[in-house]
Amino acid sequence: MPRVFVGREDISGDIWHQKVMLERGRVYLVEAASGTGKSSLCGFLMGYRRDYEGSILFDGRDVRDLQTDDWVELRRSHLSLLFQELRLFPELTALENVEIKNQLTHHKPKQQIMDWFEALGLVDKMDARVGQMSFGQQQRVAMIRALVQPFDFLLADEPVSHLDDENAQVMRDIMMEEVRRQGAGVVITSIGRRMDLCYDQTFCL
Repeated sequence: MPRVFVGREDISGDIWHQKVMLERGRVYLVEAASGTGKSSLCGFLMGYRRDYEGSILFDGRDVRDLQTDDWVELRRSHLSLLFQELRLFPELTALENVEIKNQLTHHKPKQQIMDWFEALGLVDKMDARVGQMSFGQQQRVAMIRALVQPFDFLLADEPVSHLDDENAQVMRDIMMEEVRRQGAGVVITSIGRRMDLCYDQTFCL
């Protein structure tokens, strides 16, 4: 659990102080009130944050033992994250934000990326700078970026928080088609509005 929570009796849940196993091919929901650690959990799993108590194992290996090169390989080939705050480059166009990652992974052909932009209603925004787009539009761009790599697990931190129902459903379908294609597991977080999926397990923080 986050070190900041240590000693707080009001912090409990299905993950903190518990032994939890996440498996490929399964869909998980993490429901939490704001400020109870769901984004922190994503940061711990991705190795961006280390301020936690307990242990996290990937294939039996404690992630605290991983070196920089190990994390680079994990994030390039095994773990993908849709950040709650998106972390797009505002000075780049929507397409450039996706291509900058795809050029590292060489995972998706240009036509597949174009098809996703079209399905998500963003064709006319491909050459627009991200900083000039709405948050909901940026959320869709960030999802496309998250999918242009191989992964064993996809983490999506509040992926539909700023989307209407129609766009949320389209994004869900695109995401799950790619997840099934890769045989991956999915961890979705939510503080209320969840992605409409059949979840194999729900955790409450």
